Amino acid sequence: MIATEPLFAEWFETPLGDMVAAAADTHLHFLEFRDAATREKTLASLQARSRRPVVCRRNRVIDQIGTELADYFAGKSASFRTPLAPEGSDFEKNVWTELLKVPLGETCSYGDIARVVGGMETVRAVGKANGANPIAIVIPCHRCIGADGSLTGYGGGLWRKKWLLRHEGQMRPIGLFALGEAQ
Repeated sequence: MIATEPLFAEWFETPLGDMVAAAADTHLHFLEFRDAATREKTLASLQARSRRPVVCRRNRVIDQIGTELADYFAGKSASFRTPLAPEGSDFEKNVWTELLKVPLGETCSYGDIARVVGGMETVRAVGKANGANPIAIVIPCHRCIGADGSLTGYGGGLWRKKWLLRHEGQMRPIGLFALGEAQ
């Protein structure tokens, strides 16, 4: 069934290149890096994947994710409060829910996620679900690494994954001040 409610799309410049966000009136559906693709190709791709019209225009949700991304890249906050509606299978959504639980500045392995969502036989499926994540950074698939600690696969490129992990490592409070101010 094709939805008639449009998605609104907007591009954001980031230190890692352009990103496009697409949202309905209430939830963010896509946040992706866009390298060489033209805006027309990007809109056509989003429209085909979401099976709904996509319009270049801001809305409240786009404005909210824009502010949160600016704070994230400035190192001020990694708190994303924009309501999410990623489109995918139930299994993919289970993987993405587990990824949302990985704390800032930490990583997990594909096996760690697989143990929670379906057993070790689902490791490859977890990797595939990671690659299908439609909401980069906010659903932190970049925090998922190989069991040996290696940086494996990232749809935005391994160089971006490395940058994001280093950036988040610098944002994470450590030591005595990790728990906040003394009362």
